[in-house]
Amino acid sequence: MSSDARSIARIDLTALRHNAARLDRAAGDASLMAVVKADAYGHGAAECARAALAGGAASLAVASVEEAEQLRLAGLDDVTILIMSPLTESACTRAIRQRCEVAISDGAALERLMAGCADGDDAPRVHIEVDTGMGRLGVPTDAALALAESAAAAGADVVGLMTHFATADTTEGPDAGFMREQLVRFKALVPVFRERFPGITVHAANSAGTLRDAGACLDMVRCGIALYGCSPFGGDPISDELVPVMSWTSRLSLVKHFASRESVGYGRTWRAARGTWIGTIPVGYADGFARDLSNRGEVLVGGRRVPVVGTVSMDLITVDLGPEATERGGEEVVIIGPQGTDRITADEIARLRGTIPYEVTCAVSPRVARVHEG
Repeated sequence: MSSDARSIARIDLTALRHNAARLDRAAGDASLMAVVKADAYGHGAAECARAALAGGAASLAVASVEEAEQLRLAGLDDVTILIMSPLTESACTRAIRQRCEVAISDGAALERLMAGCADGDDAPRVHIEVDTGMGRLGVPTDAALALAESAAAAGADVVGLMTHFATADTTEGPDAGFMREQLVRFKALVPVFRERFPGITVHAANSAGTLRDAGACLDMVRCGIALYGCSPFGGDPISDELVPVMSWTSRLSLVKHFASRESVGYGRTWRAARGTWIGTIPVGYADGFARDLSNRGEVLVGGRRVPVVGTVSMDLITVDLGPEATERGGEEVVIIGPQGTDRITADEIARLRGTIPYEVTCAVSPRVARVHEG
């Protein structure tokens, strides 16, 4: 770790290539679209996009035109990029100039897209997004063909038909079968679309859908979280043959001895039950170490788990190293990743917090230095 860095997130591009190849195999004959929105879920978009393409991905997906522009500026000129979220008229102009494909859900989105075209621009390439049960974006199934026809009549090139699963990661309980219901609704549209728009790319599956049901893979799959080595089902990534891509480390900046009943941190939420050594680590919620891990998170020091004690502050956390600790400062701390024979995954942190690993990796802030390796 650099002597100046408070903490470092190391990004294992070899692991990412492995995960892309794993997903590409799971997709069968379908192509793999690597989802690199939100700076590749906090991992670094351009570097991860290149690794995903090297691992078998054929195209990329982002959420905004700014994200697409960053990829083009990074030299990813010849790869297809799909922008999946709604765009303003001016953003549509930029998307067309960046040769991006655009998902549309209604006539207003189509109007903005066509209004964004300038003389001499190529016909915009659109994917018709259908709402089969997600309830956010998407045209109703009974209006999907009409929207596609309107797009074609307006001069757009209809190249994709897509939907998004609401419960692909839900394998138990009353909603476990809802993915199948969505897939049935979606597949009912496919024959008429294929007849009207030969060569159209039909896609629905995210990471969970790809790993759960080969029948959902269709022509293309859009995978995000599994690319980064996190389980879309909330379990251990190893069970899905995935390798975690991010590790996050810091160092003990100060170690002090505490007597029984002495407190540490804002609000005095923790007091020593016995004499012990407390280590301070230069990481806090501004770095992405969530405040709700106060008095319940863990990190690795010297190959062993030690508990976070006291309230997580903006820039610092404190850990109880124990009465017999020999550390006196400078030792490596692992927040995410392996050390010795143990490891802490983003999936584990997500379960502890009652959230998903997407939020854990996306929250690692820009002030945590990224180092891309492999």
